Amino acid sequence: MKKKRILCLLYLIGWWLMSYPQAFAQILVNQAGYNRGESKHFVCLGAKDGAKFKIVNTASGRVEFQGEIINQEGWFTAFNPVSKDEFRVEIEGYNASVPFWIADHLIEKLSSKLGYEFFIDVRGSEDPINANLPKVYGGGPSRDGGAYGLETIFECLQYASNPSLYDRWKTEFGDKNTPDLIDLILWHAEFAYAHVAYQGPVGTRHGSLGYEGQPRMNYDYWNLLDQLSVVCAAYHDFLKPYLPREKYLKYRQVCHEKWTQYDRHKVVRYWTYSNKWVDAGFQEFNEMGNAYGQSVFSNLFMYLCEKNEPDGKPQQYLAWAQESAKDIIQHWDFNNPRHMWWIRNAEHITPQALAYFLLIAPEHAPQGTKEKLQAWATHMHQKTSNFWKYRVHSETEWAHPKTKELGGAPALGGSMFAVAHLLNDRRLRDIGWAQVDFVFGVNPVGAHLSNKSPERLAINGYWEGVEKGWPSAHPNGYGMLGKVRGTLDGSPLDKDFQKSATTTPTGNDPKDLIGKDAYATEGWCVSNRGWQATLTFSTLGSHRVTLLDASEKEIKQTKAGQTVTIELKAALNMDWNKVEKGLVTLKINGKKNDTLEVTETGENTGIFRATYKIPTDCRSLEVAYGTLGFAKKVALLIK
Repeated sequence: MKKKRILCLLYLIGWWLMSYPQAFAQILVNQAGYNRGESKHFVCLGAKDGAKFKIVNTASGRVEFQGEIINQEGWFTAFNPVSKDEFRVEIEGYNASVPFWIADHLIEKLSSKLGYEFFIDVRGSEDPINANLPKVYGGGPSRDGGAYGLETIFECLQYASNPSLYDRWKTEFGDKNTPDLIDLILWHAEFAYAHVAYQGPVGTRHGSLGYEGQPRMNYDYWNLLDQLSVVCAAYHDFLKPYLPREKYLKYRQVCHEKWTQYDRHKVVRYWTYSNKWVDAGFQEFNEMGNAYGQSVFSNLFMYLCEKNEPDGKPQQYLAWAQESAKDIIQHWDFNNPRHMWWIRNAEHITPQALAYFLLIAPEHAPQGTKEKLQAWATHMHQKTSNFWKYRVHSETEWAHPKTKELGGAPALGGSMFAVAHLLNDRRLRDIGWAQVDFVFGVNPVGAHLSNKSPERLAINGYWEGVEKGWPSAHPNGYGMLGKVRGTLDGSPLDKDFQKSATTTPTGNDPKDLIGKDAYATEGWCVSNRGWQATLTFSTLGSHRVTLLDASEKEIKQTKAGQTVTIELKAALNMDWNKVEKGLVTLKINGKKNDTLEVTETGENTGIFRATYKIPTDCRSLEVAYGTLGFAKKVALLIK
């Protein structure tokens, strides 16, 4: 009799669980939080349209915002509190979400340092010149990657997007006078220069390099010129105080000498032969040394460099950049997977390189550049029309069923940020932030894409505020990335996605699959490079410089001798309990004159100001923050 009662009780409990599964479902939020002034998105599987959600202050218990669920997702973009408190999402019948912050440039605050610390930790050797290349898998500067990593390009762009932030950190290399990120750039430059002709053997790799029918290469030394090109451009913008001119001229000379020999002047196709199951055979483009758009970036960098030299040849490099951009405009096929998600970690190069042309030389960009980016934006809007805001491959296959690479999610936000800025497409920017949310837990596994291991926590190598990391990792693979700060470890496969309101393709209740059987790969430098690009391009839509008069009204002209207020909004608010500082540059009468320190208007405001008296001989004033295409500028006409 007692046994029957127990069985009856278990049956009732089971029936209740099946009838009310939402009681145990998760509300999936960005576990760290959201940037104030940007889109804010969460997913609640099984929630019905019209269900009410509340944003609750975890400290006070007060409800501070309310909204409705549509298509199993909630948006609270309009909620922008100025607060140090955490918040949570509550929906009747569901467990509350994990707590999260909403703050000024929060994601940049939590991620910027980790973004480049990964590349410090992952170097195959501390000595850039005498590195033992055969013992570095793939033979490159970063473990488990070859010279195709293009690390230096995105390190330079990261610094250029927010220089006052990266000038703060000077502890990694022992040089207290040089920012860590600058030291890292210089390390990669030395590596590239030292090995630009290296053709020796390397460790086991999945394929070889070079054109079909021609001698094969084991080491992709060609791509080291791409990394030197950005250093040559950055020398004139921000590296001059740290890079001796004699060394810079050597870098520039080797680029000139080998540029066409190494086919840096054109789009490179069918150059990598892979024997991996995921991309076997010759590939038109892939992540190993011939990304679509790579030549646009590198030729534009040499164009910027050559413009500053008396014997420079900027027009030649500009012409090559234009030819490469025309190739993209004419042949980039959004419906060809080998131009898109099949390239995996290199996919982000194409839209970002084309967008970069409009950032640094819009007057020289080929006809159709902006229109091509508009077409790409339309394609992205179409492919992200699901409650995850995930860019799907097709109606039936959303993500790859078995690929071991992280793919496009960590990098796609950066591409969307760049294109949204140029097109003034706010909705595309919002979807870009949804990609960031995906990285931080708004995904079918309900976890951050990085494993939260004790080893990473011990070296301060994990994101603050993230409760649940990726369930598994391969810390001791080729790259040995278990103790590397900020490593990304995995991404949902096609089987993980809940593609409808009720069931998955296998017939399981979608809420039962969250966090189960998550596949992990080994982290890789080109995966983190894409995440670094997202952090970099995010600033295009959030940084600004403004000039104000005595009544704090924005102005475009004034008189010589008048005092104006310079206001900077940038991702510099790293300490919510401290008034912080930054530097803007001043250009007087068309010539760079000086820098000016700006100070945060109070703890945790994120607004930086300084007063400036216009010189009596001034006829024009330009104030800027950032460089190398990322500068936010404002000009003042002096009457």
